[in-house]
Amino acid sequence: MQLQAVGARTAAELEGAFTAMARARAQAVLVLGSPIFFTERQRVAELAITHRLPTMLDARDYVEAGCLMSYSPNYDDLYRRGAIYVDKILKGSRPADLPVEQATKFELVINRKTAKALGLTIPQSVLQRAGEVIQ
Repeated sequence: MQLQAVGARTAAELEGAFTAMARARAQAVLVLGSPIFFTERQRVAELAITHRLPTMLDARDYVEAGCLMSYSPNYDDLYRRGAIYVDKILKGSRPADLPVEQATKFELVINRKTAKALGLTIPQSVLQRAGEVIQ
């Protein structure tokens, strides 16, 4: 596997980035978390499908917008656990005394409609591991 970094710092640069990846014959795209990409998630999905590039991202919202798949912490679980910390602090615990925790629940989300649009078949073994498959 060969990794090629392609940058887009603004929404206006997204189309050029996808065009460059398609021209370089990229086989897939790993989109790193960024407020710009999150805000433009619908556009990212449209460009990925237009250029026939499977995408992997860090939040289910992208998959709901039409990207292929995401693997990320379960943010609902993280928010609940954050509320437990707030409760402990409000009840008098010192923040410095509370342990630092890492996410323990992760979810794989796959968009089958996008897979079909890209001409991909997701193996049944992968679909079975997904926390959610969007039809």
